[in-house]
Amino acid sequence: MSEHTGKTEDTNDSASSASDTLTAKPAPSKADILNSQWHRVRSRLRAELGEATFNSWFKLLEVSGAQKGRVTLQVPTRFVRSWIEAHYLTRIRDHWQAEDSSVRRIDIELHPEWTPSEKKPEVREQKAVAARKSPMAPPSPPAPARVPQATFEQGSRDELGAPLDTRFTFDNFIVGKSNELAHAAARRLAEGKGVAFNPLFLYGGVGLGKTHLMHAIAWEIRRQDPSRTVLYLSAEKFMYQFIRALRFKDTMAFKQQFREVDVLMIDDIQFIAGKDSTQEEFFHTFNALIDHNRQVIISADRSPTDLEGIEERIRSRLGWGLVADIHPTDYELRLGILQSKAEALSTRADAIPTPQPVLEFLAQRIVSNVRELEGALNRVVAYASFVGRPISLEMAQDVLRDLLRASERRVTIDEIQRRVAEYFNVKMGDMLSARRARSVARPRQIAMYLSKQLTTRSLPEIGRKFGGRDHTTVIHAVRKIEQLREEDAALDEDVDLLRRMLEN
Repeated sequence: MSEHTGKTEDTNDSASSASDTLTAKPAPSKADILNSQWHRVRSRLRAELGEATFNSWFKLLEVSGAQKGRVTLQVPTRFVRSWIEAHYLTRIRDHWQAEDSSVRRIDIELHPEWTPSEKKPEVREQKAVAARKSPMAPPSPPAPARVPQATFEQGSRDELGAPLDTRFTFDNFIVGKSNELAHAAARRLAEGKGVAFNPLFLYGGVGLGKTHLMHAIAWEIRRQDPSRTVLYLSAEKFMYQFIRALRFKDTMAFKQQFREVDVLMIDDIQFIAGKDSTQEEFFHTFNALIDHNRQVIISADRSPTDLEGIEERIRSRLGWGLVADIHPTDYELRLGILQSKAEALSTRADAIPTPQPVLEFLAQRIVSNVRELEGALNRVVAYASFVGRPISLEMAQDVLRDLLRASERRVTIDEIQRRVAEYFNVKMGDMLSARRARSVARPRQIAMYLSKQLTTRSLPEIGRKFGGRDHTTVIHAVRKIEQLREEDAALDEDVDLLRRMLEN
């Protein structure tokens, strides 16, 4: 009996021991505690910064260890590491200290081969298994079409940007009074002689050499130091690449690609006017590059202060460095450009020499821009080659009859606005603004009047050039100035003087 009782007690003790083994929970490991803290820190950051900022930066972070008050996080790219260190490191440390007061330092390490836990294959596989086991789980919707991150990261920057034109180098850029400052600044920057200005902002009218100088800078930098990464593109292409990244939810690769270059060159920045999202991204890209001492070079058709539709914070930053104006060409510069172009054409096997009087005639008559000037010479030389006739002044006049007739009245609205603004001492931006003060409105009306008199632009086109105004506003301005010219001798003299200045 006692033997039987003993066996029963042994059995009960064994069952109790097994039950204790099943119900006892192991103590959390150091890694579990660390991950729990990181999870709560991430939750606070998400609530504080918002979903968009959190996904852009903190979704890529993973905790890798902690030792003696030092927590180590890992990221896959240098760009993410430098950005977080510059902007969020203190915030992460403060939140972690709320979890563990012994934490004194947060380190971020680069680990390119590491994959965040949220993107590991086994996580996706577990989710798929769970979905298959659940009889009530609805079928998963098809994944949206998406270009992988490698589209940006592995593509060459030449494909991301625009190709450089081999014709546009410093060797064939003709320097004159109108462009000597821009040329000197571009040359010094390209040669790496310790420039103190960043960004370099080049502005001027169409066909005056802004793009030529930007290409020349890029070629010279590549020649001096091939290891430096130079990215040149138009503002329009920057906007296209950004929209594409948004569409395929690949903005991190976009940010990394643009913000890790040594030199970023964006041509015709005025084309992002009114594009709020693109301006926001450009603003942050600009700041990131400047903060890391990377060079930025920008071009536009007007100065930073006159860029309508561009946010004030961007305009102010564009004026931080050196702003170099490229003025319309004078006679000497146009003649020099033609002589250089004619010399280059004379090396061809079927070349027909261009007499000096013809070059002087073209430089005198075609004053709009360099592209049209070179186009006129190409046209004359091509005609002479095709028909087998020597180039003469009479032949050039006959071939370019339509161009010369148009150039007689070829005054641009931009030139009129600039000249009138200088004459009346008002800002170029006032010509496009909605201000109605007489000190601004009267010069604006005079500029509209001269635009109607000296250009072939239609009334709607003139209105659009003056801040998107309606054609009826232009009609009112023209009639008003016509009336005032009859009543006010001083104003009539001002308008007449401005007209002569623009026509000469």
